[in-house]
Order: sequence, then C-alpha cells, then structure tokens
Amino acid sequence: MELTKLMEHVNVKEVIHTKQIDIAGLAYNSRKVEKGQVFVCVRGFKADGHQFAGQAVENGAIALVVEEFIEGLDVPQYKVESGRNALATLADAYYDHPTQKLKTIGITATNGKTSTSFMTNAILENNGLKTGLMGTVVVKIGDYAEPSELTTPESLDLQRFYAQMVDAGVSHATMEVSSSALELNRVGCVDFDIVTLNNISREHIDLHSSFENYFEHKSSLIRNAGADKVAILNLDDKYSASLVNKTKAKVITIGVEEQSADVICRNLDLSTGRAKFTVDITRDLVTQDLVIPKQHFQIELSTPGFHSVYNSMVSIVIGLLCEVPIETIQKSLYEFVGVERRFEIIFEDDFKIIDDHFANSGNIDITLGTLEKMDFNRVSLVYAIRGDRGVTVNKENAEAIARWAPRLGIHEVIATLSRSHVTQKDIVSDAELAVFKEVMEEVGINVHLYEELPDAIGHSLQEVTEGDLLLLAGCQGMDYGAKIALEQLETIRPNMDKKKLFQPLEKRVAGNS
Repeated sequence: MELTKLMEHVNVKEVIHTKQIDIAGLAYNSRKVEKGQVFVCVRGFKADGHQFAGQAVENGAIALVVEEFIEGLDVPQYKVESGRNALATLADAYYDHPTQKLKTIGITATNGKTSTSFMTNAILENNGLKTGLMGTVVVKIGDYAEPSELTTPESLDLQRFYAQMVDAGVSHATMEVSSSALELNRVGCVDFDIVTLNNISREHIDLHSSFENYFEHKSSLIRNAGADKVAILNLDDKYSASLVNKTKAKVITIGVEEQSADVICRNLDLSTGRAKFTVDITRDLVTQDLVIPKQHFQIELSTPGFHSVYNSMVSIVIGLLCEVPIETIQKSLYEFVGVERRFEIIFEDDFKIIDDHFANSGNIDITLGTLEKMDFNRVSLVYAIRGDRGVTVNKENAEAIARWAPRLGIHEVIATLSRSHVTQKDIVSDAELAVFKEVMEEVGINVHLYEELPDAIGHSLQEVTEGDLLLLAGCQGMDYGAKIALEQLETIRPNMDKKKLFQPLEKRVAGNS
C-alpha cells in the first residue's frame, strides 16, 4: 500500500520529509518492527512510543506517525492529534475494513464476558457457521486457536486477526470487549453489528480512577452503536437498564427478575445448581432485516450458577438474531460445559467442590446468590484474598461475603494469602489483609488464616462431610486451588477413579502447570 494514500484516512496536522513510498505494514512495538513498515508512536501508561522511534527506524521503519516531530530522523513523519487513535484508524484501513465483512458481536460486562462469548460461539458453531472468537482465554479463527495475551488485543493486532478471519472464510466473530480496550480506543474502528452489556460492578478502578469513569468507558460500546445495530441490555442491572434510551441502536431487553423485558426467564429451577427455565419472548422483536416472533421455549443448562442464566439469555438472543433455530440453541446450551473457574463444579460425589474466580463484589453476589438456591448441608468457604487491588476492592469483597454469610449459614472463612502461588504483582498487602479481617471481625465471622494455599484447602477437606459444598473462591491466588484440592483428595481417597477425578483439569489453563 502506498503511504500517502494510507495517511488520507487520518487527520494529519503536519508532515515533514514527505515522499511517496510503498509500505510493508504497520507497527507500534519498536522491537517488532520489520523492514518497510510504518511505526506509530503511541503514548502508554508506562512508556511513550516516541522514545523508541529511533530504534524503530534502525530496525527498518521507513515512516513515522507522531504526536510531535522527532529531530534527527530523516524519514517521513506525520503529525496527528493522537497516535493511539491513528493506529486504530490506520490498522482498519490497511486491512481493508475487515469487520464490515463479518457479523461482528461485541460482549462487555464486569462479570461473564468470557462465558457469554464461549456460549455464543458454541451456538453459532453448532449451526454450521464458521466462527471467530477473541477474548481472555483464546483467539480462535475458524479451526485455528492460540492463547490470548490481552482480553482485547491492541487495535493493530485486532484488525489483523479480523483480516485473517475474513481470509479464512469466517462469517461470525464474537469478541470480549474490556473497559480498557474501550478507553484506549483499541476497538475504535470495529464495526459491531450486535453489542451487549449484561452487568456492571466495581472493578479495574485502579485503571479508570473512579467507578464513574469505568462505567463511562464500559457503556460507550452501547452508546456509540448506530441505528442499524442491535443492543442487548439487562433490565435487572440498573446500569445496563439506564442505557435503554441512550443509544441509537435497536434495543432488546432481557430480564430474570424484571418481567417487563422483551425476553424473560420464567419457572427458574436452580435446585441442583444447574438451571432449567422457560424463555419467554413477550412480543415480536423487529430489527432492520429480521422478525423474531413472540414465543416461549425450554432451556436446560449444563453450566452451573445463577450467573449462567443471564449469560445464556444474552447468547440466546444473539443466536436468534443470527437466525439460529431454537432447537440448535437448546442443544448447544445443554452441551456447553462452561469456562474454567466460572462457578465450575470440579468434584461431584458425596459432596461438591465448586471453583469460582470471585473477582469482585458483583461476582460474589451472583456466586453466593446461586448457592442460596442450591441444596446442601453446609458451605465451607476457602477464600484467597485478592492481592494488589487496593483496600477499597478488598473491603467491598469482604462486605459482600459478610452480607451473604447469615443466609448461607457461614460462620467461618478459611482464608489464604497464597504466598507461593501468586506472582509479585498479586501479593496481598498488609492493608488488604487488615481490611478483610476487620470486616469479618465486625460481623462475627471467624477467620482461619493460612499463608499457603495447600494448607487452607487441606483444612477444608479435613472438615467436609456428606452433602456439604466446598467453595474454592478467589482470583489469581486460587488459580491452583482445583489442582491442589483434587491432588489432596487423591491422597485421602486412594481408591478413587483417577481419570474421573482429574478430568476437570484436562483442558485447564489456570494453575495447571
């Protein structure tokens, strides 16, 4: 592609050393620049791409996109207002606007993005469609998949993935959209056809400085959707519901408790932990090119948890919008066994062990709310205190546990710092531990604190009895919990079927090294 033609797609304020040259691509990482590429200087939180422009030129960059001219570099330099915004626009143009050639689905939420994305992909794939998937766990392009580095890739990588999807014959692409990606404009030029925001709770406040900023960025996926798009909103979540009249998109609402929604859940049965319910489409849903008639049908999920009901409601509507038959949706959700560490039942015999990432107070409310609907004798909670998230998040998490404790009969918590099972960035600080213990003490919950994760899990396994439910809860500090628990069970019960016991770990990424 010729350089000056490409630069027509962005608002260039000024140019020096201009000349017509063919380029071999774009780059934003100076260490990965290849000969003939344009290097876009992006200012980040920790580094400024302008500082590495010289290295980029040494490595083969033949032009620069900058926010300020750099002396001593005799290559074309195009000054723009924002290098980050320019990167998104140029990447989209360089790869010939790939998302305009796909049915593109953007899924955001504080909790459930990954599970909803995987559910949606399963429904689309089972309808014989060739799909793409991008998110926390994997980047999938047709039959090819690779582990993800970011929830939402940088705009250049994102557009390259989308272009690969087009080349591979993918027709439908589902993406988890993080708040940071929205703030950093990584998805600025993605042409989403369907967008959804299922829930919002406090998370990533360290990045966005306040909950208000977090919601502002998160909700922009909905607010910026055009009149030819569809937005799926959850009336049970006040933040999602507040966006109903703040988008040009065609809005379809869902609800479990709020029965005025367009698509509602009725006759919910969560007694086993795995939901059965009736989906009721309360009126004809008319979009620009489709009518989904008023109707009702049964759904049975294999993924446990109350949150799975909300996730499935979103994926059901997406499936209907993509003209997937109801029978295929039903079969897909019944066969879908879930994503690791999202209310994952890892042992189910005389007692149950559930593994959940317990990321924030909203997630805790959903998880413990699900337990309240289940049948069990006693709950044993092993909680890995969340490190390096600050006092506020840890206080809110502790308060959420405290709210549910009397309803679940929880009088003690087995807590752990997981010292040997977290990296430096996830170590629990003295202040984070102190606020957790303070909240527990205020409500009279006894805390058994262990430095190490295996000791905490060992304590719980020594006490568990028939009909009990053992909850392994926490983010990075509990990633190894499932593996440790099952290995300890193998020692306690040497005659168990080992293949069956360790089956939950077969395809696991977290904590299985």
